[in-house]
Parts: sequence; C-alpha cells; structure tokens
Amino acid sequence: MPEKIRMKTPLVEMDGDEMTRILWKWIKEILIEPYVDLKTEYYDLGLPERDRTDDKVTEESAYAAKKYGVAVKCATITPNAQRVEEYKLKKMWKSPNGTIRRILDGTVFRAPIIVKGITPYVPGWKAPIVLARHAYGDIYNSVEARAAAGDSAYLVVCDKDGKEVSRQLIKKFDGDGIVQGVHNLDKSIESFAVSCFNYALENKMPLWFGAKDTISKTYDHRFKDIFNEIYERDYKEKFEKAGIYFMYTLIDDIVARIMRSEGGVLWACKNYDGDVMSDMVATAYGSLGMMSSVLVSPEGNYEFEAAHGTVTRHYYKYLKGEETSTNSVATIWAWTGALAKRGELDGIPELTAFAKKLEKAVIDTIESGEMTGDLIPLFRREGVTPVKLESRAFLKAVASRL
Repeated sequence: MPEKIRMKTPLVEMDGDEMTRILWKWIKEILIEPYVDLKTEYYDLGLPERDRTDDKVTEESAYAAKKYGVAVKCATITPNAQRVEEYKLKKMWKSPNGTIRRILDGTVFRAPIIVKGITPYVPGWKAPIVLARHAYGDIYNSVEARAAAGDSAYLVVCDKDGKEVSRQLIKKFDGDGIVQGVHNLDKSIESFAVSCFNYALENKMPLWFGAKDTISKTYDHRFKDIFNEIYERDYKEKFEKAGIYFMYTLIDDIVARIMRSEGGVLWACKNYDGDVMSDMVATAYGSLGMMSSVLVSPEGNYEFEAAHGTVTRHYYKYLKGEETSTNSVATIWAWTGALAKRGELDGIPELTAFAKKLEKAVIDTIESGEMTGDLIPLFRREGVTPVKLESRAFLKAVASRL
C-alpha cells in the first residue's frame, strides 16, 4: 500500500441517520481511509444528538463549514409527528439542511451522475441537466396560522421604529382556513444569481431561469429583475465570449422546454421549485441515488451532500441482521466532491486526483454490471448482465478497482 495522501485542512464532517449513517462509516473504512490520512472536524447530526443538544450541533456544524470552507454531509431525518414519537423527541426539530442553508446562504447545485447502460426516462436527454436551487426563503422560512370563519388576515409592513408602512387585506375568511407569509432578501437573491452565472461560465452551460412574475408581480418579479440587472451589468459580455446564453421565461415555459430539450443546461429554480424539480430530474435520469449535490455560498464555502433521504426501510432490515442492497453512489459523490475541493483549495493535486479516481472506479463498477438492486431494472447494456450486490459488497467491488 502506498503512503497515504496527507491533508492540510480538515473537512467538516456532518454525520447523519439510519442506513446512510451505516454507509457513511463503511465508505470511510473501505474507500477513503486506506488511501487518505483523513482529517475531519466531526459533528454528529444524527437525530438523537440533535435532540440532546436542542439542535445546537446543527448550527455549530454550519459555522464550522464557514470557518474551514468545505463540509461533507450525510443524509439526515427531518422529523414529523411519527418521528417525534419514534425517537421520543423534545420537539419537531427543523430540517438540518434548512438550518445549514440559512447560515451558509448560497445555492444548491444538483447534477445527475451519468453511467453507460442507464438511459434517462426522457429519451431526448443526451446531456446532464444541472439544477440550481436557491437555498433561502419561500415556505422554508415562512410563518403560518390557522384562521377561523370571520377572521381577517393582513400583510403588514412596519419600519425599523415599528411604524406601520403598509397594510393589505389578504383575506376576510368566510369559512375556516389557513394563511402563510413568506419572504426573501435582495442580498440572498443576488448571491443566488451570481452563483448561477459563475457556475454557468465555469462549466460552459447556458443558464435558464423561470418564475411566475405575471402572477407574483412583486415577489417573483424581484427575482426576474435582479437576475436581469446582474446579467446585463456583469455577465453579458462574458457569456457572449464563452458562447453561452442566459434566458428568463415563465416557470411553466421552462418546464416545457426542459422536457423537449437535449439537456446540457443549468436550470435555476427558486427554493420550492428546486426542491420539487430536482427530484423530478434525478428520477428521470435514473435514481435519486445517482445525483450529486453541493451548496455553494457567496463567500466560497462548499457543503457536499447526498440528494436523497436516510433509506429508512433498509435501516430496519439492517437492524434485524438482514442484508440490504442500498445505493451508496450519491453519498460517495458527497465525499469525492469534498475531497476534490479540499485538494483544490489547499494545493494538494494528489487528493483531487484520488477523488476523481474513486468516482471513475464507481462508474466502472456499475458499467461492468456490478450494482445495487435499485439500478438493475434501469440497466440496459449490450453484452452485460447486471449482478445485484449487497451494500457492503458493492463498496468492496469499487475498492477492487482502486
């Protein structure tokens, strides 16, 4: 075994929940630690520890990501009422991803991991569609209330001294109902736009952005205006020189265009749109387990994560001592993305090269026909008969190619 690759600066390691927590440990043990003298600042974001610390550990991990610049995160549980009972929680804690994104700001970029033999469900898609999701505001930072028949709800804005600036009637309820208030910040929208324009330039991809400004004439229209202002002022010449373009149109038109496109575009979405459409794009390319995800902040901080959940059903099987065939590709990509970025920022080309070799080993393993069970129904490659591997066996098969 050659000497391990040495790191200078630690990664911020955010551990998670259930089956992905098991995979996390195995990925480090089988694929990384034999080759890398791994340095991390560790935070346990498993639900029991978040409950024990009143979720302070999540905030601490996000501020550590700001300090060190690169973080890698395992999938975590966002508890609902059933989870509160199951884990005997003090309360229904907020989404860890939402907390981290609020602190880091920036944009989530998700891209499909392409392998030969797994054909997208949309036949025309020849190249990846990368989805950029704004990571602040909308319903994720909203306030909500129930309203009874006869109640009135108003949108009221007050100045810094508490003096009322404007008041608009939302609804006088003639029956029981609900009301919700959402917000966003110019600064965050500007950061989102800049991140998207920079990513498009770096990757030589056209940028499409859509919202519903014809209906939302203040909220969504502000996104449209900010994107257009920044593009005209700072990026138009650069885009033209790079041979790419920026297009704004309505979100429904973007969806129609995406379905009939050949791919190869960066699709920018507001927070909720991105949440929904990233799952649609991932599934259409094959699987949520085959999707990379990275949060890029305006300050140049990076948080790499898997785009899927904690694979609860497989975890319950694991607890019974049963074998599982759980797709670990997106979680491996979280590690390779973080290691590659750490190597790039710290001037350690060996570390970046190792991350790329690990990705190639994963792709070669699947293309040769060795894969987890979820990929077998999707795999069609002439002369290759797919073989189902259990979770740990798949990681061993990847390791054999390193």
